[in-house]
Amino acid sequence: MTVDIAKPGFSTAIEALRLRTWRLGPGQPAMVIDQFTDDDFKLVVDDRADVHINSRDGRFYLGWFPTGRPGTDGEGWVLAVTGTATVPGYRISFDVETPAQVVAVAVAEVIAASAPVRSP
Repeated sequence: MTVDIAKPGFSTAIEALRLRTWRLGPGQPAMVIDQFTDDDFKLVVDDRADVHINSRDGRFYLGWFPTGRPGTDGEGWVLAVTGTATVPGYRISFDVETPAQVVAVAVAEVIAASAPVRSP
């Protein structure tokens, strides 16, 4: 068996690289915030112009920090869902430069997976 060590890495023509443009920059936060209804969520804008959205039951939280969350290194969005006695919750954070479209998709998936608790 012979090994050709003259050509390390990938072998391809520049035309085959299929260069792309990628969505960059924070975008429009309204794409995220407009997904919430007043019936199910509370929205608060604080004195720093940070936006806090909570579900009426208090288990869902989304925070938008346009200039970065205080005490962090550029955290721009925080999405958190509180767990139960038997299942842990979770927390997701995004940088201030994460496109709002990306955050909107994550938020939409979390909302779509939720369901109202039915009373007995």
